[in-house]
Amino acid sequence: MTMEKIGRPPLELIRRAAQLATSTLANALDDTGFHNQVLCTIKGVSSGMRFAGPAMTVREVTDDYGTFTSADFRVGAIIDAAQAGDIVVVDMGGAKCSTWGGMASLAAKRKGVCGLLVDGGVRDLEEMIEFEFPVFARHLVPTTGRTRLKVEAINEPVSVDDVIVEPGDLIVADGTGVVCLPKAKAGVLVSRAEEMQHDDEAAVAEINNGLSFSDAMQKFTRI
Repeated sequence: MTMEKIGRPPLELIRRAAQLATSTLANALDDTGFHNQVLCTIKGVSSGMRFAGPAMTVREVTDDYGTFTSADFRVGAIIDAAQAGDIVVVDMGGAKCSTWGGMASLAAKRKGVCGLLVDGGVRDLEEMIEFEFPVFARHLVPTTGRTRLKVEAINEPVSVDDVIVEPGDLIVADGTGVVCLPKAKAGVLVSRAEEMQHDDEAAVAEINNGLSFSDAMQKFTRI
């Protein structure tokens, strides 16, 4: 099933979120009562990758080689459903086969998709780097997902790294990790994180001017 229309955060809010570290956003999530929105074990497949954008969600099922048909491997349909600026978020249940590779990265990049997040496997790391397409995944694995997986749903709620991701939620990823900001609260969360970032910048200035870290921790309680 594919739900064609999803609510997406305003572009200015996405731009603001992209300027924030996931650590700062995680603090803002804690402060506002969201304690299970950090994807703890999925990381960038290469150093320096980062993105921010609305989730375009995909749910897949996997099994042994030959269980499904090549027609079930609907990566083209996934890219067709994505809009420029989206983050493709794939729930594979942590499977150790690849749902995405270099050619898909190129096609998504040309369409304006901002990145990929997979609770499962991807391959063709060198091509992802060449095409400058940021990918965060649980596994790098050469094994194809063709006939091993089936795309079951597009733009329905999914579970990724034990976090429920709704279509349109704001996903932010950097070298530290990944956070999911619920779309209904994304504006509040980004504003709170910006306040915290200002405190961080003030703390850096004072430490550079000689303030001890013990004193800085007392003065700036969230560093």
